[in-house]
Parts: sequence; structure tokens; C-alpha cells
Amino acid sequence: MPASRFVVIALCLSLVLPLSHTVAADDLPISADQMRADVEFLSSDALAGRAPATRAEKQVIAHVTRVLKEAGCEPGNPNGTFVQEVPMYGFTVSNAPALTLVKSDGGAAPTLANGSEFVGWTLRQGAGAELSNADLVFVGYGVEAPEYGWNDYKDVDVRGKVIVMLVNDPPSADESLFGGRAMTYYGRWTYKFEKAAEKGAAGAILVHNTEAAGYPWAVVENSWSGEQFDVVRADRGEARCVLESWITEDAARKLFQSTGRSFDAAKLDALSRDFRPYPLGLKGSASIQIKSRTVTSHNIVARVPGQDAARAGETVLYCAHWDHLGIGKPTDGDSIYNGAIDNASGVAGVMAIARAFAARKQELKRSVLFVFTTAEESGLLGSAHYAENPLYPLASTVAAINIDALNVWGRTRDMVVVGFGQSDLDDMLAEVNKARGRTLTPDTEPEKGFYYRSDHFPFAKKGVPALYSDSGSDFRDRPAGYGAERRREYVAERYHKPQDELDDTWDLSGAAEDMTILYELGFKLATSDRMPQWSEKSEFKRVRDAMLGGK
Repeated sequence: MPASRFVVIALCLSLVLPLSHTVAADDLPISADQMRADVEFLSSDALAGRAPATRAEKQVIAHVTRVLKEAGCEPGNPNGTFVQEVPMYGFTVSNAPALTLVKSDGGAAPTLANGSEFVGWTLRQGAGAELSNADLVFVGYGVEAPEYGWNDYKDVDVRGKVIVMLVNDPPSADESLFGGRAMTYYGRWTYKFEKAAEKGAAGAILVHNTEAAGYPWAVVENSWSGEQFDVVRADRGEARCVLESWITEDAARKLFQSTGRSFDAAKLDALSRDFRPYPLGLKGSASIQIKSRTVTSHNIVARVPGQDAARAGETVLYCAHWDHLGIGKPTDGDSIYNGAIDNASGVAGVMAIARAFAARKQELKRSVLFVFTTAEESGLLGSAHYAENPLYPLASTVAAINIDALNVWGRTRDMVVVGFGQSDLDDMLAEVNKARGRTLTPDTEPEKGFYYRSDHFPFAKKGVPALYSDSGSDFRDRPAGYGAERRREYVAERYHKPQDELDDTWDLSGAAEDMTILYELGFKLATSDRMPQWSEKSEFKRVRDAMLGGK
């Protein structure tokens, strides 16, 4: 999940009330206590951090399946099971690779230490990879975006070289350029590595910046410290760079300084359309040793079928990733990355919504599918696999509603939409919030590109209208700034660390309200003929139009 994103059905409660009725926190169709119980199990030490393809995966599947069966959900896979197989390549960097640099003229240059300054891996599927004395080239932000008239590569041939790039989009106050403050897909680290491979680079180095990335260096270090996963590639990853890596900003300063250059000046240069890549006068080497295996992980899928013969083939989809980081580098004596907020809470939220739908299955026109995805932490692999191999046609998938990290700090007056304005799902969500006396707030950090960093994104790329909401920031009965401080603390002290554990101080009343609203939104979709639409400005509209034959 991206940083800073954060059941017993009561049949006599507000499910039978009109949406205009505003109810108290304890008069909701979704139980905060039941969600807490699910989070407690899913984030317990017994599940060892919920890494894919481990014993914990079987425990997660058994728990989620049992709960949803008991609630009245049916198997989500047309083959009659509650799972979808996801073939994956699992790999662990078994040595501690460092990036060794020498000047092109043979002079001494710094070596960037593993972990504290440099994190590197290879997606070439074998025993490892060797990078030897490859020239380093600075390519600014590493973006090639013809619609914006922007090309950081120009006509420079980077084949066989190691490119050094800055994180995110080139910042601009111009709203017509890269979305203004809001990040586009060009700012995502996944795009940058993909583009480097397309250009034939031997290696790619991304310079981390805490403010721009939205998380501290420790998140990068921890996220790549244990077993990683990739899709099984027909070419065994040979089309990827030999080396993919991150370095700290301090390491980048050291690197530039060793050649008599200024890193700050380089960042300023990269802000111009006229920027041209240039060699850094350094050669880099790294040796990466890999222990690997081919594994089968699973998405968990459950379904509540629609009752209208004309609409039952249409699907409202909810998703949340069940995986986390497993066991990794110890922090304060703890090496189990429990992932309580990220994303045991989201799984508990979707389970609660599934219970609510199952209790009213006879009222549904359309079917509702609940997908608990694997390997989100390795690059949205489970959701990407579903989007490439859908169990139900994407053309008749009405919407994808993603839940990644719940609000565990109490009730709010608002709900945040990440990627606000992408589709008219936002308008529908605003209506449901208003009926409950709440407001809708656009993402306050659009420059961090959270819309491109969670499991709804593979569906959006395929054209399915996708909603990614987040907890609000205007907390009831709390001083101004309370929500921002809780988020800051979570990102700095818990996110992708063993400290992301269930806490006795959690207040899930706000999460119960949020899940009720997302349930009510889905219920409106599942009981109507309305088809959500991408906005005219959305980059995904043309994909949906093509999918639907131009309609």
C-alpha cells in the first residue's frame, strides 16, 4: 500500500432506513468489533507477516473463506472455488550487494553501502546478475511523455549504461503539465524502471527523496529486504535491466560530488524541457546473487450473485490486498511485519462489506465480487493478474472499489478521495456521504501519486472505473491537525515496519462509518442500471470507450 493511506450484521439497523437518515456511530450495518477481531487474527504473530506462498497464506485463505461462506457468499471463481491461482517468481537477494563506482579515468570514487545508501535487485529470473563497469548517465526524471512535449532521453543512446533518475514527475505549477501538483503515472518508480528497460539500459538507479516519495528511506530498505515476487515472465526477465535500484539523496550528493558536480544544480537542470542527459564520468559495478523459486499464490474471491436476469452478468467489484512483508530486518528486536493497518484492516473492511451484501442478496440486480489480492507489496501483482485474466468480463465490470488501510483513530466529518475527479463515482460517493452528514475531500497530497500505487490501478489501466477512497482528516471531538499528526506518526514509525501492529488504543468507529458508506455506494450500483463513467480528462476514458466499442 502507499504510505499515509489509511462481522456481525445488525439486521434491524440503518440498512432499512433511507439514505437521508443520519444515524449514530453504533447504528451501522457494519461492526467495528467484528473488524477488530478479524484484524487481530490476520495481523497476529502466528501469521508471520502474511507473506505470499507461505503457510500463512493457507491460514489467510482458510479464515477469509470460512467467514464468507458462513455469511452466505458463494465461491467467486466460476470453477467453484474461492481462489484464483497467481503464478509467481519468488526471489531473495542472498548477498549484500553494494554499488562500486570508479571514475571513467580510473580514479577513485565512493562505494555505496548496501542498505544504508543503496538497495539493488534484479528481475532477471535466474541465479543472479552482474553489472560490470557500466557508464553512468544522468537522465533527469527519466520521463518520455509526448503529449506534454517532454523527453528526458532526447536522442541519447543509453543502451548498456546505468541511468540515474529523480523520483516523481518534474514538478510544475502549470496545471496543464503533468497534472500540475498531481502526480501522473510518469512519476511512478515502476514506470521509470520499465522505461529504462525499454531504452536498453543495463541498470537503473532511482534517487529517493522522503518528501517526494511520501515515505522515509527505511521503507525502501525494509520493503526489499525479504523475499520479493514478480510475475512469471516468458523471457525470464531478460528484457529488464540487469540492475534496478534505489539510492538515498545523500548518496546521490556523494556520487555527484565525486565528479565535481552539484546534485542540487542537476535537479534544477532537470526541470527544463530542454534538459539533455549527460555522462557522470563514473562507471558502476554490482554483483547480485539470487535464491529463487517458482510459486503459486492466490487471490481469494467470493461472490454474491445478482438476481436480475438482465443484470446479473454485470459485476460490482471490491478489492483489498491480504499480503504483507512477512519476516524481515529486525527493528527494535521485532522481525515480524504484521501489517495490521496495511492491510489486515482493509481485508477486514471488505469482509464486513461482503457480510452486509450477503444479508441482502435477494435485493441485488447485479452481482458483487470480493477480491482479496496477493502480492500487492511486490508491485500490485495479484490485481494485475486478475486484470489480465478476469474471472468476469471487464467490459461488464461496473466499478472497482479499492480498500487499502482503514482509519483506526475515530470518527471523521469527511472522507478523502484519492485521484479526485477521475470518474463520476466521486459524485455518487459524495451523495452517500451527504446523506450521512459527511463531506468529500480531494486528496491533499496529489503530488505523491497515490492513485497509481494501489490495487485499483490495474483495473483502471484496463478501463474499469475505479475508486480509491481514504479516511478523512477532520476528526470529530479532536483538535485541528489531529489526523495529520496521526498519519505522520504512522508513516514515520509504523509503515512497513514490525511496529504496524494492532493497538489497544485503536478506535474503529470511523472505519465502520467509512465501510458503511462504501457498502452503500456499492449497493446503489448493484441495485440500479447506472454505469459509472470516466471523466473527459481521465487518461483511462479512451480505454473504456474502446472496450465498450466506442459507446
